[in-house]
Amino acid sequence: MALFDLPLAQLEQYEPTIAEPDDFDEFWRSTLDEARAGKVLIDVQPEPTDLRLVESYDVTFAGFGGDPVRAWYTRPAGVDEPLPAVVEYLGYGRGRGLPHERLTFAAAGYAHLLMDSRGQGGQFGTGGDTPDPHGNALGGPGPMTRGILSPPDYYYRRLITDAVRAVEAVRELPGVDPARVVAAGNSQGGGLAIAAAGLLPDLAAVLTTVPFLCHIQRAIEITDAAPYSEIVTFLAIHREAEAAARNTLSYIDGANFARRATAPAHFAVGLRDTVCPPSTVYAAFNRYAGTDRTIHVYPFNHHEGGEAVHVRRQLRWLRERLGD
Repeated sequence: MALFDLPLAQLEQYEPTIAEPDDFDEFWRSTLDEARAGKVLIDVQPEPTDLRLVESYDVTFAGFGGDPVRAWYTRPAGVDEPLPAVVEYLGYGRGRGLPHERLTFAAAGYAHLLMDSRGQGGQFGTGGDTPDPHGNALGGPGPMTRGILSPPDYYYRRLITDAVRAVEAVRELPGVDPARVVAAGNSQGGGLAIAAAGLLPDLAAVLTTVPFLCHIQRAIEITDAAPYSEIVTFLAIHREAEAAARNTLSYIDGANFARRATAPAHFAVGLRDTVCPPSTVYAAFNRYAGTDRTIHVYPFNHHEGGEAVHVRRQLRWLRERLGD
């Protein structure tokens, strides 16, 4: 893919006007208050694996509406002291898969909670285990447009709430230092990490790689790539729904969460990325409220970003921030 978005010098200064509802903060305050009405941890069970250097647990916590959300909790074996914890969110279409699939953070010495994505898991990886019992509102078949005509009904209201509750759940798990919790993810997961940082004032750090769900209004105008193309397809059929859909999307835009987020943040962007165009990533990065923020630019990469090279950079940066 050739370069298609703004030149890098313009991206570094890119601060567009982002639509933000007047009741944005109240919308999310009331949503989270409702979710917090009951206890967050539902069940924690040891998960047998053939791995000797890590321990895995099958965790169920209460997400949006008290719905049970599944997660894998993995930590270095034989380590009893409280560890910093990384809560990781998944990319679009993925489920939590199997407990041995994502071991980087546990191998680096962190406790690791991998949150399942409700109603996803059927496109990539090895599946998910969390249904979404609220998916009946008008919208398209995919999560991107499910309930898109109404902010209270929209799929991402539920998933973002789950992301916040995952942080609250990991703080109650054994062997976690609740003062050192990190939100992390790629693509959709990166967007969720930014949202969690905007809604939780006390995260220790944020790792967000090629984040999805940022400056959505621009994304649907400049890229034909999925998942944003699902919105375009929906609006091509529902020709009078644009205003309602754009209003709903403004409640979950990562650029709006970013200006409320203060935790140290580590971003990445691929300048040839059509899935999450560079200007949408920079819209969130340039609005990010925290002063300790950095972004790594991969000029010749698409949505894969820096891959293993970037993970090495993340781990080094994280070690500096967490003091271990």
